[in-house]
Amino acid sequence: MKQLLVLLLMLVTMTAAAETPEEKGLRIAQEADAYDTGFTDFTADMLMTLRNKKGDESIREIRVRTLEVEGDGDKSLSIFDRPRDVKGTAMLTYTHGLKPDDQWLYLPALKRVKRINSRNKSGPFMGSEFAYEDLGSQEIEKYTYKFLRDEACGDLQCYVIEQYPAYKYSGYTRRVVWVDKEFYRPMKVVFYDRKNELLKTLTNSGYQQYLDHYWRADKMDMENHQTGKSTTLSWSNYQFKTGLTDRDFIKSKLKNYK
Repeated sequence: MKQLLVLLLMLVTMTAAAETPEEKGLRIAQEADAYDTGFTDFTADMLMTLRNKKGDESIREIRVRTLEVEGDGDKSLSIFDRPRDVKGTAMLTYTHGLKPDDQWLYLPALKRVKRINSRNKSGPFMGSEFAYEDLGSQEIEKYTYKFLRDEACGDLQCYVIEQYPAYKYSGYTRRVVWVDKEFYRPMKVVFYDRKNELLKTLTNSGYQQYLDHYWRADKMDMENHQTGKSTTLSWSNYQFKTGLTDRDFIKSKLKNYK
């Protein structure tokens, strides 16, 4: 039995040694995706705090709904409740792999639904430091991967993975992601612009576990290093498996959310 255990350990070691950084990066991404599969749907409330370079703040209240889609990316809906000048604004996203995401934005002031062009996904969402392309589910096919190193991230141990967009019109040349080894939670993401210069950093904190398995961050801080602006998303009131269906994510309904 002891000899068998030694042999198995040798085989595991040899397999790991034969794995290229690209293969390891992809494997970790696949394991993270598999870990978060099966949540079905959720609703949540979000507080979006925008800060300019001087530190002045403006706050927006948003309701979020997300539906897991088998064989494709998630569907998500964001509905703005406050302040009054953006109340009723709603964004619907159908996330895909390499195929461009489908995104629509309803603007009450114009009383029409605007389709977001795939070439404009790098633009800021509602004046925030989050781009449209940051807001959809991050499907595995959207990137190619490279494992860089193991590294401590606070009290945790993380994999550090470099991701290269595999789809057209991304606003990034690459992203570097810190993923904790135990639960595959993204702790930090560093974004580099089309000139491969440091653009912004996303830091996730206050993770809570739901359904005894799925982890979601209470707070997401995005700092733009080039403009000095920042945006914080504060999440609350998560509810999972609420019974959402495709009928709750229809473009023609965007005008009706109050």
